[in-house]
Amino acid sequence: MTTTHPTIIRRSLACFMLLTLAITAAAAAETVWTDADTLTVEGRAFPERAATWDRLPAAAEGVVRKPVWDLSRDSAGIAVRFVTDSTAVAARWKLRKSRLEMPHMPATGVSGVDLYMRTDDGWRWVNCGQPTAIENTATLVRGLPAEPHEFMLYLPLYNGVESVEIGTLSGSSIEPAPERTEKPIVFYGTSITHGASASRPGMCHPAILGRRLDRPIVNLGFSGNGRLETEVARFLVEIDAAVFVLDCLPNLKPQQVAERTEPLVRQIREAHPAVPIVLVEDRAYANNPFDAGRRNRNAGNWKAFRAAYDRLVADGVRRLFHLEGADLLGDDGEGTVDGSHPNDLGFMRQADAFEPVLRQALAAASEGREETR
Repeated sequence: MTTTHPTIIRRSLACFMLLTLAITAAAAAETVWTDADTLTVEGRAFPERAATWDRLPAAAEGVVRKPVWDLSRDSAGIAVRFVTDSTAVAARWKLRKSRLEMPHMPATGVSGVDLYMRTDDGWRWVNCGQPTAIENTATLVRGLPAEPHEFMLYLPLYNGVESVEIGTLSGSSIEPAPERTEKPIVFYGTSITHGASASRPGMCHPAILGRRLDRPIVNLGFSGNGRLETEVARFLVEIDAAVFVLDCLPNLKPQQVAERTEPLVRQIREAHPAVPIVLVEDRAYANNPFDAGRRNRNAGNWKAFRAAYDRLVADGVRRLFHLEGADLLGDDGEGTVDGSHPNDLGFMRQADAFEPVLRQALAAASEGREETR
């Protein structure tokens, strides 16, 4: 009869216990995935959409030009807010387009996701999910205290998403963040509003301003196609906005500015008699000192825009705010990637220029002042 040595038995028991503990720990650390659409979603202004993460309503297809409709499938400005006590948070997202980056904009901005956490000092950046393919999974933070934290996840700027999920550890809780009662600030603009060329989704100026003002935002930037079009405004005016921001001059020439500004402002004002409207001049091209054509385009647009603004004010249209473009990106030439599209520094400078005007517009609305600036 063979007798097993006690030392071998003890070692076997120890290995078994370690294996059991490892399996238990792995089970405890299993990631549970939650459909982001079941959480609090901001930046989607229309309930009837052709796809979950579209920016325009299904009814816009065939009304707005096809390039506008196609660009509206990008998820720029859409953010998911949630509260979890998980010590780790992950994201899993499936993109609509295989092109992950552009020559002047990295994949993290075009197709990545961007996580922020609310702190005592406001929203603080946590991490950016870096895309490598159509389907992506990224752990964005781990090692947090096991207590409730509120997060906001920005979706890709220049790509759309088929699906988005939030990953938390099993045994933890996750729930929608409280809905905000404030009305959104609505931006209608060009590639710059759309987010080119931010390094990540949270760094375009509408997102920065949303965090600073702690308000939801709606980003209706359409790259190369923000043209003050009444067909787009037909849907714009369906939004119950706190402020409308019109920032389309980079896609227009002076004659178009002169023809389109007043009709579009009046279209908004007819639907929203008291909502402030901010009219934004196009940024001065960063390389203007070396390009007479660009200098002349800026000057022509600014002149036509200011003339339209003055006519509207003289005609009694109130709660109009005018933001000049000359210093939106600073004056040192360092605020863009190509003379036109802001880098992160340029977007921070734009947010600095927008913020006081937006605060004034919001105050005028809340206090019932018929202020114009």
